[in-house]
Parts: sequence; C-alpha cells; structure tokens
Amino acid sequence: MTIVWIIVIIAVVLIVAAIAIYNRLISLNIRCDEAASDIDVQLKRRYDLIPNLVESVKGYATHEKGVFENVTKARAEALGAKGMEEKAKAENQLTEALKSVFAVAENYPDLKANENFAKLQDELTDTENKIQASRRFYNANVRDFNIAIQVFPSSIVANMKGFKSRELFDMDDEQAKEPVKVEFNK
Repeated sequence: MTIVWIIVIIAVVLIVAAIAIYNRLISLNIRCDEAASDIDVQLKRRYDLIPNLVESVKGYATHEKGVFENVTKARAEALGAKGMEEKAKAENQLTEALKSVFAVAENYPDLKANENFAKLQDELTDTENKIQASRRFYNANVRDFNIAIQVFPSSIVANMKGFKSRELFDMDDEQAKEPVKVEFNK
C-alpha cells in the first residue's frame, strides 16, 4: 500500500510541476506577444509621422525628389513587412532613408528654423527612442522565452506542447553602420 501512495505522490508532483511549467511558458509567450504589439504601436506612430515630415521638407527642397521617393518606398516596405526578421530589415532601410531627409534639411536653414519641421523632428526623435525601448523590451522577453523552452525540465513540456523559439528583433544590419550618402541634384 505504501508503494502505491509513493507512486501517487510522485505522479501528483510531476503533474503539478508540468502544469506550473506550462503556465510559465504560456505567460512568457504572451509577454512576447505584448512586446511585439508595443513595437507595432510605436512603428505605426512613426509611419504616421513620416508623411508629415516629408511634406514639410518637400516645400523647401523641391529638387530633392529622389530622397522623398526613397522614404516613401521604404515606408511602404516597412508597413508590409511580416515577421520580426523582415520587419527589422525594412526598419533599417526606413531609418537610412529618414537620415537622408534630415541630411537634406541641414542644407536649408529656413527649414531648420521652421517650427512645424522642428516639432515633427522632435516627435520623430521621441518615437525613435520609444521604438528602441520597445525593441529592447521585446528582445528581453524573447530571450527569457527562448531560454525557458530550451532548459531542462521545461524543454520537455515545451516540446510536448509545440512551443518554438521566437525571432529577436535584430537591427544589426551592415548597411545601418555605413554613413548616410546624400547626393544633391542641382
């Protein structure tokens, strides 16, 4: 009879442990989803600011058409990106295009002094900072989730329930490390 009780106790402990591990994995997975949503919110804010910024600069720098086309194209690609890896690549391209707009603005003192442009630039800078914070928050949650599904004993529950590693939002693109090249058409 004692052996039966020992087996029952061990079974109950294993079941409770599996449930606790499963609940932890679910919690971590939901945190990753929440963090990804935070990135999306900040990116949407950025996408909404970009057309206003471009329009502000266009009025001053009408002959810089290529710069504005690049920003518009990069914005469209970023809006259509799916998955963290594709989003990260599109965001790198958009960041580079925006750097070109600000480089163009440096050559127009009247534009730099324009209150509307200055406000948009400040808002975009604030948004960029929030995007960076959201990325760090997302990557920290993904790191914790990926560790949890790979370590023993939670890896057993993760494999049984089909949990898969998540992608980090990686912005280490070689292109982003290069200086911005701006050509002026005169």
